[in-house]
Parts: sequence; C-alpha cells; structure tokens
Amino acid sequence: MKILKYLLISSVLFTATSCGNDWLDLEPSTSVDTETSIKILSDVEFTLNGIYSTMQSSDAYSGRLVYYADATGDDMQAVSSTKRVGNYYLFGFSADNGPSSHWSYLYSIIQNCNLILMNIDKIATDEDDADYRDDLKGEALAIRGLALFDLTRLFGYPYTKDNGASLGVPIVEGLSTIDSKPKRNTVAECYKKVIDDLEQSVNLLSGKFKKGKFNKWAAMSLLSRVYLYKNDNANAFKYATEAIKGAEKQKYALWTNEEYPTIWANDASASKPGEVLFEIVNLTTDSPGKESMGYLSSKDGYDDICITCSFYHFLLEDPDDVRLKLLSFDKTYYAYVNKYQPQEGENIEDANIPLIRLSETYLIAAEAAVKLDDNASAVKYLDPIVRRANPDNTVEGTTVTLERVLNERRKELVCEGHRMYDAVRNGLSIERLNETDKKLSKTKHSAKYMKDINWDFFRILLPIPKREMDANPNMVQNPGY
Repeated sequence: MKILKYLLISSVLFTATSCGNDWLDLEPSTSVDTETSIKILSDVEFTLNGIYSTMQSSDAYSGRLVYYADATGDDMQAVSSTKRVGNYYLFGFSADNGPSSHWSYLYSIIQNCNLILMNIDKIATDEDDADYRDDLKGEALAIRGLALFDLTRLFGYPYTKDNGASLGVPIVEGLSTIDSKPKRNTVAECYKKVIDDLEQSVNLLSGKFKKGKFNKWAAMSLLSRVYLYKNDNANAFKYATEAIKGAEKQKYALWTNEEYPTIWANDASASKPGEVLFEIVNLTTDSPGKESMGYLSSKDGYDDICITCSFYHFLLEDPDDVRLKLLSFDKTYYAYVNKYQPQEGENIEDANIPLIRLSETYLIAAEAAVKLDDNASAVKYLDPIVRRANPDNTVEGTTVTLERVLNERRKELVCEGHRMYDAVRNGLSIERLNETDKKLSKTKHSAKYMKDINWDFFRILLPIPKREMDANPNMVQNPGY
C-alpha cells in the first residue's frame, strides 16, 4: 500500500507533524529497523506520544475525522459550498478527488501501534513495571481499535445493513512495505478485530485519570459504541453501564446544568475529571492550527460549519434547554456550536477536542436498553441527560422509544461527529429540511442531496483514495464510484 509504504517512529512523526505532511511520502532511507527501534518501555511511551501527536492533526482528530459525520447529516451544514467542509456537506467527492488524509493518517496511526504491539512483550520487565507495561500496551490497542473502527465507518457500509458482509478496509497487523498489496476485509472482519483490540485494552488499562490519553473507562465506552453500531445491544449495554459505574467511582461525573455552557474550556484534572473520558489535548505551543474544529466552528474563526435552521427549531422546542446556551450567533445570519472553547490563555484553534464523553456512554446504555426492551434501564440512563438539559423535564413514568433516545443524541452530541452515523446505522433516512428563521436569515440548504441520505446512498461512504487504487492492484473501489 503506497500510504503504508514506510513505518516512521515517533522522532520522525514529531518532526512531520510540526512541518507538514510530506513525511507520508518519505524515501526508503528514512525507514527504521523495527528490531531495534523499541528496546525499553520508555521507547514505547515515546512512540505513543508520537501517535497522540499525529491524532492532534486537523486532518485527523482535531478536524476532519470529527466534522465528517456532522457535515454529511441534517443538523449541521457548510456555511457555503466554497468552505472547507463544503465537499463533505455536498457529498462532492469522486473516485479521482476523494480525500486521502482519512486513509493515510489512520493507517499511519495503526502502523505505529503495530510497532509497539510487535515489540512490547519482548521487553524484559520486572514485577514493578508490569502495570506500566500493561497500561502502555492497553493504550496502543485502544488507539489501534479506534483507528480501524473509524476507517471502517468511513469506507464501509454500516454493519447493520448486511450483517457486515460488505467490504470494509484492510486489516493491517504487521509493518507494511513497498511490496504490501493487501485486500479489503469485510466489515464483519473489521469489527471482530476492533472488538478484540478493545477487549484486550480494557483488561490491561488502569482506570486512573490520564489527561489526553486512553484509560480503562474511555476504552470501555468506545467498546460499547462499537457494539452498539454492530447491533449487539446486550454487550453495548453491559460495557456502557460498567464504564459509567467505574468512571464515576474515579470521580468522573456528568456536568451540571449550571456548568454546561462554559465548562468545555476547563482544564480537567484527577481531582475533578469532569465527564470527558478521552480528548485530544491541544496547546498554543502544539496547535493543530486554523483547520481545527475550534476555528472551523467559530464565528470568530473560519466559520465553516453552522447548525441548520431545522436543528435550531428542534432545540427551540424547549426554550429552557441549556444546550441553546452553547449557540453563538453571527448577527442574523448563522448559528455556531460553541463546544470547542479554548482553555485560559489559549486561542480558538488550540481548543481541546472531546472524543468520548460520559454523556455519550449514558446515551449508549439508554439506546441499547430500548432495543433490549428494558424500559426501566432506558429511563435510568436517559433521564440524567434530559434533566441536565432542563431540570424541569424527565422521562420517568414514560415508555422510552428509540426515536426519543436518538433525538436526545442529536441535541447532546451535535458538532461532535455522530449524526450521519447514528441515522444510517439504524436504517433511517436523513432529510435536510429547508426551513427558514429570522435569526438565521442566510442559513439555507443546497438543493443537492436534500433527502434519502441512508445506507442505500453510495455517497455515505468515501471513495478509496485514488493513489491507493493506483498503487494496489488488489484494492477494490466502493460501489458507485
């Protein structure tokens, strides 16, 4: 695979992330001797830090990998077709111009995780270092599981469409060379591998707070997300509820109604971790730049992605919903979601990116409970989210429906990269309603792809990048491209 051509250890990775993406095409002289690159546990931690640094990129988890599922949904849209998110919103990619960064960054992350996992068990450690080693190995497994899961979501149909029979992406467990020409695995095979990695990671990781790094509760919540996408609701519920219980024992907690509008900028700590289980930590000295979610979703930045009129009206069904306080208005034109708030002394583009929140874990438990016909549990886990949004509201005494849970997911997780995935994995269609509002006078949908965005619409998958198709004769393009 051309983009998997050479493995780069973290020292090269650090240099690459600071000066551009040319490292994806480095010459063979910069490839490393994998037998000697990792000798001691500090080498593993150094390599992991390089992986987290790669994840910071606006081409990865500080930008594109997050806004993709919002721009392709119905609750958010590109401010205009010429904006950075415009092609995503308009499903404007073809076999010749499909973005390559999703593929290349995620496989680079996987490759470096593979380097760790191929070597870590060879490192001689004494009993005192066993927990340290297990924690590092657990992080590498969790990150690899996340990367493969996201590749499968981007390039493969939902598992629920055909029980995972369609093509996903290649599962790469070793180190690729210039001669590697892997075939695509099925979606089912990809899910099996993701689940195996995450289950191993859960058994290895500690539950201690680690800012900007995976711990047990983050990995367990991610595992519950994967099981929910797979429609294995018993396991989704099991792992979500275990994650909630374990995390809250470690002082994680849902934010309060009073905290919610501004706490996104807080600096979490072991004494007060809040509800973010895993986030990308960005600093002014180590910034993803102005292509990051913070800058793209701000009226004071590039103002690329805004909410739709229909979503604004959806939130206004309850004028006292605290989530309305997260909206930032640009005169009477557009409204933006102010979730990417920079910490004190930092810039908008340096805002941290929450990837796994305890709120989502509650919503996973509620959705899985509905699908298991366990209304008592659905009420138990949905009600804290509903009450937090407006303390006068409750779902107690009601029968919670799937629509009710998915509506709450829309309100709670908007601008965090979920909407399109949530609709299509449930076999639903997205319809972009062209509503109008005086406060959002310039917010109008394009006439292109207004409805029937569902799992039968081939453009919900990205095309396999052209350079991958050209370099690998075993690669198969997605249908329709």
